[in-house]
Amino acid sequence: MCVPYPSISPLGSASPTRLPGELKVISVEMPGDADKHAWRIEIKARRLAITPEEHAAEAMGLVSAMRALRPRGWVCAYVPVGDEPGSTAMLDALRAAHARVLLPITGAPGPLLWSEYEGRNSLRRAKFGLLEPTGATLPASAVGWAELILVPALAVDRRGVRLGRGAGYYDRTLAAARPDARLVAVVRDDEVVDKLPEEPHDLRMGWALTPRGGLLRLGDGDQGDTTAAE
Repeated sequence: MCVPYPSISPLGSASPTRLPGELKVISVEMPGDADKHAWRIEIKARRLAITPEEHAAEAMGLVSAMRALRPRGWVCAYVPVGDEPGSTAMLDALRAAHARVLLPITGAPGPLLWSEYEGRNSLRRAKFGLLEPTGATLPASAVGWAELILVPALAVDRRGVRLGRGAGYYDRTLAAARPDARLVAVVRDDEVVDKLPEEPHDLRMGWALTPRGGLLRLGDGDQGDTTAAE
């Protein structure tokens, strides 16, 4: 079930708010609006502090939360690496739901190339410690096949503004996505925040997927196919 994102306590306050499932979230002070670099440093530090047990539990939570996505046809996703939330079990869950999954391929700077995921044994180690499919490489335009795109993020705000790692790969890639594609930022629960700095080239997400809060609707409700995520 897709739920709207609830009201958030002002950053820097200590008052809790509740997400679906009675999840308690405490707002904590974060960097100012204008400094993406400071946001990245803060969130990366928080992720490094997560224990392996916490990471594994959150990965399982994301697999459960993905049931609300109800994928159809092609899905663009990614293999989480390092401290990114999630696991390859998310990809297997998509395939179990009869979706065909495309994963990004590293290459020259620019829009991402793609290859189909056909199970964990089809992955190989690539640049930057990434795992990539061993199948045929598909053009950047293949992102236009997908009706659902899972996007890695360091954070996302309630308007749909996404904070990435700063390389711009997804900004360039998502420009070729279908107008009705569901763009879903995958983050930890405390990485859904009230407001992030935004630049003109930033493409907003329609949803956030979190381990405990599940699928959260972002923005003003006019992005993508709302009925498909309910």
